[in-house]
Amino acid sequence: MPVNPADAPVLGALYGTDAMRAVMGERAFLQRMLDVEAALARAQARLGIVPEAAARAIAEAARVERLDLAALAAATRNTGYPVVGLVRQLSALAGPEAGRWTHWGATTQDIMDTAVVLQMREALTLLDEDLASLNAALGRLAQAHRGTVMAGRTHLQHALPVTFGYKAAVWLSPLLTMRERLAQLRPRVERLQFGGAAGTLASLGAQGEAVQAELARELGLAVPDITWHVARDGLAEAVCWLGLLCGCLSKLATDVMLLMQTELAEVAEPHQEGRGGSSTMPQKRNPIACEYVLAQARGVHALVPQVLSAMAQDLERGTGPWQAEPLALGQAFLLTHGALAQARTIAEGLVVDAARMRRNLDATGGLIVAEAVMMGLAPALGRGEAHHVVNRACDVAREEGVPLADALLREPRVAERLSAEEVARLTDPAAYLGSANAFIGRVLARLRG
Repeated sequence: MPVNPADAPVLGALYGTDAMRAVMGERAFLQRMLDVEAALARAQARLGIVPEAAARAIAEAARVERLDLAALAAATRNTGYPVVGLVRQLSALAGPEAGRWTHWGATTQDIMDTAVVLQMREALTLLDEDLASLNAALGRLAQAHRGTVMAGRTHLQHALPVTFGYKAAVWLSPLLTMRERLAQLRPRVERLQFGGAAGTLASLGAQGEAVQAELARELGLAVPDITWHVARDGLAEAVCWLGLLCGCLSKLATDVMLLMQTELAEVAEPHQEGRGGSSTMPQKRNPIACEYVLAQARGVHALVPQVLSAMAQDLERGTGPWQAEPLALGQAFLLTHGALAQARTIAEGLVVDAARMRRNLDATGGLIVAEAVMMGLAPALGRGEAHHVVNRACDVAREEGVPLADALLREPRVAERLSAEEVARLTDPAAYLGSANAFIGRVLARLRG
């Protein structure tokens, strides 16, 4: 019975994805270890170390469905690692003649670490593909709403006008950077682990480096400059990247959740019957996707320190930190992909209410463009005096419930310098968007590559 909800048959529908479970789950891990053992035999056969017939037999036997999982669990409980029991079973399945050549020159951590790297390579590809799709959806929103004017908010209050396209571009830009970071980190993560008992490949003598290079070619992994049994920066960097990605997704989800509030109602998650509903309130359409982006992101952020602390490996083989990594790695990838999947749901089906955005923008009667009027008057009055005059007009507009334009024209120092038409222009939110459109263009240019 699973303890973690992300691994459970019912609650697992809310956390993570089946695709990432298939990549990072235990069955996949066992198969990846078998893949490494088979690749090692093939590499050594090409170098004349292992008989070719033995390598073929080992590769044929290296299938997870042929393992006795109960026996493997018992052996793992006894030795503390799964590799001893796995190699014993693989050797028996390959036959007595071929079986004696399994695991030649390797150590437990070589097999387990390289298996994890193979899992992570597939997991990072899955994340990159979905991230590209999310970015494309946000790009479509940014382009479609370049001219959809809305209230920009600071400290949850109206600040200045922006466009919804600008907001979507703000979400998109760091996610484009996340794909760049991913491309940069993958060569540092997707590296072979093969060093033997203490990392020196002593058991293979003069053939050690040749076996390492051939095994790396067989698996499509980079050859590291030195064994990384106790240098865990690559794995830690990958998990930190997951944390950064989840932080970017959290920003998107937080904004959408706030904009979905009844009092704002400017956007809405895509809806299907019953989604986000309440067991007692029939009217509810809760921001359920946003909530699960945030929940899973927080889960990942809690796991990042665990992996960072596991970098303190002692001497040539860690006594505890290495064993702590599996408790975090799979879950971090699973929850990140779950958050990313929910973010895609939001972005690809987001309902944007431009009319409601306009009503909310106009709710203060033009106060949101007070800065525009101030900057229009500043050349004549000086910035400080202009601020004072416009602030006084804002107070009148609030107290009397009149539009800012009317209150401004009551101010003698405004009326003597600006016509009603000029005041109307200065108080038009669409005329005070600064470089928003240019910024959107820059982000979209990055998206197009």
